[in-house]
Amino acid sequence: MATDRPEAAADVAGVDLGGRTALVTGSTSGVGREVALALARLGADVFVHGRDRTAGTRVAHEAGEAGGEATFLPADFADPDDVDRLAGAVRDRVGSLDLLVHNAGAHFGEGELVDAGTERAEKTFVVNHLAPFRLTHGLRRVLPSRARVVVVASAVHGRADGEFDVRSVEGYDGLDAYARSKLANVLFARESATRLDGVAVASCHPGFVPGSGLWRHASLPVRLAVGGLDRLPAPLTPDIVDGAAAAAATPTYLAASPDAADADGGYYVDCERIQPARIARSAARRRALRTLSEELTGLEW
Repeated sequence: MATDRPEAAADVAGVDLGGRTALVTGSTSGVGREVALALARLGADVFVHGRDRTAGTRVAHEAGEAGGEATFLPADFADPDDVDRLAGAVRDRVGSLDLLVHNAGAHFGEGELVDAGTERAEKTFVVNHLAPFRLTHGLRRVLPSRARVVVVASAVHGRADGEFDVRSVEGYDGLDAYARSKLANVLFARESATRLDGVAVASCHPGFVPGSGLWRHASLPVRLAVGGLDRLPAPLTPDIVDGAAAAAATPTYLAASPDAADADGGYYVDCERIQPARIARSAARRRALRTLSEELTGLEW
């Protein structure tokens, strides 16, 4: 067993996920790919998701070689209809989905309003929060008791001001929009834990992976800064930069570890539960986000 694999770092290499089915969103590259492969090596059947069919088919082949069955399912998370089709494709193929890892995400340098379902909303928020909200809603009836939902958030959620002004892109700032979406991830995980009966739900900060595809749509200054960090030798950035495999450890832990079977919406870093930023602990803000999400999507949670 390679010691740099996520399942080894998460101390779950001995866990048997045979007979379980997982969907890992955003798994054609980076952290998501590593999580999908780790779960496959542990015996799970895996749905690989992304927009790039060539990359998705390749990762599904890798996952199939590593363990159980693997299937690529495409969807663009900026398109609510595509998200609905993804949920439908999963429901058509399995009677139960044991592991749902919301890893897909994006950072956009330019502000844009896109269709959220019944209204238009800022694109980062739609892709990073409303798509997982919609997908989870569409998969609720196939999430059995003892299923797990993992929401990949970020420590940058603490930068958000807590205002979800997403119906406009006036004064748009890409980093602020990303932080706002990651705060929504943390709040969504906590709220989902109160609404999904018997399902373990958690959010996490995986780490900072400059080489991932997350930054491809960021502003030029952000892309230059991230690219510069990615090119530095690892010994110069030991406390700043993570590789994709290392960053996949905490999501893998939450999906596979017996110790995470009773996760109740908590926030995890380095496979340990910690307190999220104070702004993410507000029950009122959590409920307000749910109400806003329902209004924008037209879905009742």
